[in-house]
Amino acid sequence: MIDLLYRMIYHLEELEWANVYHDSIRGKDWLTGLSLNVGRWAGSYTFFYILNRVLNDYQPKTIVEFGLGESSKFISAYLDNQLKLSSHTIVEESEDWKDSFSKRFTLSKRSTVKIAPLTKTKVNTHEVNSYGQITKLLDKKYDLYVIDGPLGSPNYSRYDIVEIAKTFDKDDDFIIIFDDHQRKGEQQTFKALKSTLKEKGMEIHTGIYRGNKEVAVLASKAYPFIGSL
Repeated sequence: MIDLLYRMIYHLEELEWANVYHDSIRGKDWLTGLSLNVGRWAGSYTFFYILNRVLNDYQPKTIVEFGLGESSKFISAYLDNQLKLSSHTIVEESEDWKDSFSKRFTLSKRSTVKIAPLTKTKVNTHEVNSYGQITKLLDKKYDLYVIDGPLGSPNYSRYDIVEIAKTFDKDDDFIIIFDDHQRKGEQQTFKALKSTLKEKGMEIHTGIYRGNKEVAVLASKAYPFIGSL
């Protein structure tokens, strides 16, 4: 009964986020007319609201996204209509999925897909899915990291972002959007991410946004209001 009550609450919160999201894109015909499949394996309305606010308010010049999908379409639309000096790199594990996606949607010319086949790695004795050699694949630092891949793991899910964070310098500025934080594996990774950055002496700001799923956001000291979007 308690679990059912919580599911009902989360569902109502997601409905509220859907209304907030639609209000946030009002006046942007290129977004209101964009065909998006929201929810299930794709991002929730909570996620897309946060993504919209970050892209609109902070205007990131360099964006990297883990996982090709609905958010790729959203970011690509921003590049063609509002972020005309920005670039967008997508890391995807499946060449077949890339081919299927490309038949249905044409990305911005400034969106680039890099294929990184799924591998297994060990994190604290747990076997996790990884893109493998991710720090070599991405040859620069980014203003915005959107983490919705690779395929989730029961423990330390999507740990690649922690390996990337180990390369950060104390004065780097960035925002990280981390989807599916309601799951144990993602929570473990987000905790490890915060610890890694704090060990570097970095000032960070965080926020958790909850609907049907949770979206965690972490940002450097330049973005103190990231938790109150």
